[in-house]
Amino acid sequence: MARAYGANALLLAAFETAYGVAPALGFVKFPFVSSSLGSEQGLIDSDILGQGRDPAAPSRDVVKVEGDMVAPVDLRYFGHWLKALLGAPASSGTGPYDHVYGSGAMALPSLAVEIGMPEVPAFFLIGGVRFNSMQMNFQRSGHANATFNAIGQGETRNNTSQGGVPSTLAFKRFGQFQGQVKLDGAPLANLTGANLTYTNNLERIETIRSDGKIDGADPTIAALTGAIEVRFADTALLDKATSGDPVALEFAYIISATEKLVIEAHEVYLPKPKRAISGPGGIQASFDWRAANNTAAGRMMTVTLTNDVETY
Repeated sequence: MARAYGANALLLAAFETAYGVAPALGFVKFPFVSSSLGSEQGLIDSDILGQGRDPAAPSRDVVKVEGDMVAPVDLRYFGHWLKALLGAPASSGTGPYDHVYGSGAMALPSLAVEIGMPEVPAFFLIGGVRFNSMQMNFQRSGHANATFNAIGQGETRNNTSQGGVPSTLAFKRFGQFQGQVKLDGAPLANLTGANLTYTNNLERIETIRSDGKIDGADPTIAALTGAIEVRFADTALLDKATSGDPVALEFAYIISATEKLVIEAHEVYLPKPKRAISGPGGIQASFDWRAANNTAAGRMMTVTLTNDVETY
């Protein structure tokens, strides 16, 4: 009997033209770190009385399809992940190409995602997948990964892959050592760590259906939040937080001028933090920031991916 191993697991995905309807073509074979995306159907305890102390059979509850996918932050595949999160980019150039994604799109695309365990064999095709959020960490060393939370409509299990012959891209990963954070256009000094989370705040359309599925997952008010950790060496950042005036934050991974990922939060508000002293070591301050719409930019966040892929 074959046993499934993560080393052999497959993740394919393709954008849908109609919500919940998997396309026949266009699947891409993605590199990934982990995935918990899948369906579950809980049980409701019986409320029947008068049949003795032992309970009657439970009833089945609605189907929930959700989970997280952790993907490497790379030069080419990451453009597809960003398209699912933010919508199609505005692409320009003749090679290299600049793909510009903006927050706050009125409508978001959906995907069909297939997670396969070929040893069994079992291939789980999840339709109507929309990305709810993305979380990224910036640190001195380690792998650069992004965690995407997704909500799907339904799942079917097949004995063979439904993705046909998926396409692939040359894989080139960003590393944490290539990361940088800027404040108002200048490198942020004494930075020890940073993170950001963008969320679409998807609302499930939970209608009454015989199959227990949702009718959709629609975006509501978006949010961009995060934290920056700095060594307390001067009061420059504290002064900005105390003033209440917004700042601009830029998070980037840069291999070269033609290979980079830049995330701009155009209007960021910093809280005034406490400065905790816990021992003889260095003193740090943590700023839990949040972003808002910037009228000059016309959006809250802009993401620019520069690579050699012509279109997404």
